Amino acid sequence: MSENLSIIYDDSRAAANSTTALGERGERLAAEYLTKIGFRTVITNFKVPVGRNSKGVSVTGEIDIVALDGDTLCFIEVKTRRSDEFTPVITAVDLKKQRQIIRTAKVYRRMFGIRDIDFRYDVVTVLMPKYAEPTVELIKGFWIESKFRKQSWSNNAWYDFV
Repeated sequence: MSENLSIIYDDSRAAANSTTALGERGERLAAEYLTKIGFRTVITNFKVPVGRNSKGVSVTGEIDIVALDGDTLCFIEVKTRRSDEFTPVITAVDLKKQRQIIRTAKVYRRMFGIRDIDFRYDVVTVLMPKYAEPTVELIKGFWIESKFRKQSWSNNAWYDFV
């Protein structure tokens, strides 16, 4: 019985390692692509504590690539997949991930005193099929920070739903 469990455990570790390796390769390809099209990389894999979750556990945020596109500071999420047969790669950058990147970018801007510079949130998708050349795609301004700002309700807002 324990042999079967160790085989399953070893297989899951190998899968996790291969996923990590795939992600790292995708991030390298993305950085090369961005440099090729004129971006200047500021930092990669920026990690910082961004707060605590509902259980009080410290939460760390990460931004894959921070780069300059001209005078615009770009916070870039890289998503790498072997296939997009079932879902497009871009769907992995869901609202939760966007919110986490915004929190991390706010900490980044505060840490380095960045105030009067334009910034945006981009996504680079990397598709790396086993037997074909990888494809890299940049989506500039994939989301905006104001989408996540808390809004107050006015008395008239209720009538929009009635």
